[in-house]
Amino acid sequence: MAIAPVRDLDPFTVEILKDSLIAIGDEMFVALQRTSQSPIIYEVLDFGSGLTDAKGQLITQGNGVTVFIGTLSPAVRFTLEKFGRDGLAPGDVVATNDPYEGGGTHLSDVTLVVPIFHGGELIAFAASKAHWTEVGGKDAGSWTTDSTEIFQEGLQLPCVKLWNAGQPVQSVIDVISANVRLPDMTLGDMHAQAAALHLGEARFHQLCDKYSVEVVLGSMQGLLDYGERATRLALSALPNGVYEAEDLIDDDGIGNGPFRVRVKVTISDDEFVCDFTGSHEQVPGPVNCSVTGLHSGARTLFMAVTDPNIPVNDGCFRPLCIVCPPGTIFSAERPAPVSTYWETLNYVTDLLWKALASVVPDRLPAGHFLSVCGSVVAGEHPDTGELFLLVDPHAGGWGAGTAKDGEQGLMCVADGETYMVPIEVLETRYGVLVDRYALDIPPSAGMGRHRGGRGCVRAYRAVADEIFVTATCGRHKYVPWGVDGGGDGSHNEVRFLHADGRVVALGKCARYRLARDEVVEIVTGTGGGFGSPLEREPERVREDVLDGYVTRQSAEQDYGVVLDPETLDIIGLRR
Repeated sequence: MAIAPVRDLDPFTVEILKDSLIAIGDEMFVALQRTSQSPIIYEVLDFGSGLTDAKGQLITQGNGVTVFIGTLSPAVRFTLEKFGRDGLAPGDVVATNDPYEGGGTHLSDVTLVVPIFHGGELIAFAASKAHWTEVGGKDAGSWTTDSTEIFQEGLQLPCVKLWNAGQPVQSVIDVISANVRLPDMTLGDMHAQAAALHLGEARFHQLCDKYSVEVVLGSMQGLLDYGERATRLALSALPNGVYEAEDLIDDDGIGNGPFRVRVKVTISDDEFVCDFTGSHEQVPGPVNCSVTGLHSGARTLFMAVTDPNIPVNDGCFRPLCIVCPPGTIFSAERPAPVSTYWETLNYVTDLLWKALASVVPDRLPAGHFLSVCGSVVAGEHPDTGELFLLVDPHAGGWGAGTAKDGEQGLMCVADGETYMVPIEVLETRYGVLVDRYALDIPPSAGMGRHRGGRGCVRAYRAVADEIFVTATCGRHKYVPWGVDGGGDGSHNEVRFLHADGRVVALGKCARYRLARDEVVEIVTGTGGGFGSPLEREPERVREDVLDGYVTRQSAEQDYGVVLDPETLDIIGLRR
């Protein structure tokens, strides 16, 4: 298929096509949200969708999970490698969730790929990755914290056709149905995802019919080149140098840890090199991250420090170079368990963030609560007697910046444009009640000239005879970091309140049993502070106390502001 040379294209047409391609990605996104069967998709927005060119280069990607940036292109290239152009036809839908190649992360994140043909030639792909609530495996909800090999984590789809030339491959669909606990929900999400991609395919054909295939493909090449030029321009404004950081990952969920991880960032005018050499080898438990997650985490931070306003495409990442030996906790190989990969993927972003926070303080705040703090609450619904599965991420506190306090109660960097399941929805669909949903105020955390944002506490009370909770809260042992003299934040934890008065606090758990009327609380951390707390204006400290964000004792001990116990007027300074 001929491609119009970029130099011959009308720049106004290219701009219109850029916005049209972005709109196609957004329309696919909304279509899947509105037709999905699972709250993790239609409420949380745990998915992403986009378009690639015929080579698998990302052209545009809709909102959703931040760290799905960088996963669609490998899935398309995996499809091309397996089937070749001659093995694909109009009406095909290909599925893959392989964590070790083809853009996979963990088995619950399933990518569907639809080839787009025009005039008999393959010209592009529509693709989306979505979290399916159930893909089988040893635990309800599929992801777990104590798996020891990939085979325990669910059904693997190694780049297989679900539809062949428009006809369903019923044998494959039957295998999926037979291996998941909620087949109606899983297959409903599969059909919704495929339909959204076909919508994108139709919209792409409309563009080709209106502007010609040659102009559309030429504009796509122009967008890739523009993404590279704009990113290199932003990169050249960063201070050249070598910057390093290291940290500790709590544990692997089955008793091993902590694990030291590190990065060395080398910035020049035209290259951004991230070298993770020296990080811990892959581990027995499921916190391992594969190469796809490594690249996604690095891309997320790279965009943040260059220009996050550039429409994302693969051209933006041409200056990015990622170095990591195989077989590390960031580059795990088959059959390592990867069920809670996001705990480690977040450290990819956070290490780069930590290394550069003092270099570009106008772009990067102090450390945040970091973990998805994901939970699965499962049980038999008291009204229907059927299995219910509540899969939910949780919001927490972000670090303070050079000119502002940290944000409170937001999703972590990996989750991006996502949400928690609304209380009204989960109380209607699941066997729990929400006793409490509020900001969590630790006695002393995130102190600084600008203070870290507070995390949250969300409490689920069992109304079924019994429920089982699987949860993972990273940064349970090693808290968010402060910058320029700011205080560290507080840790995340899952807390169980038993009928006999026992309180059990953990960082990770699998299938923890609670009886009727017992409670599980997910508590997320406060972000790190920025600058010395003794530099915070005394009146702002007093306002924090009045608002309940800082205790009176912390105001005196950490900020040096003495308040009257009754009136809370400022009566002295200890600075």
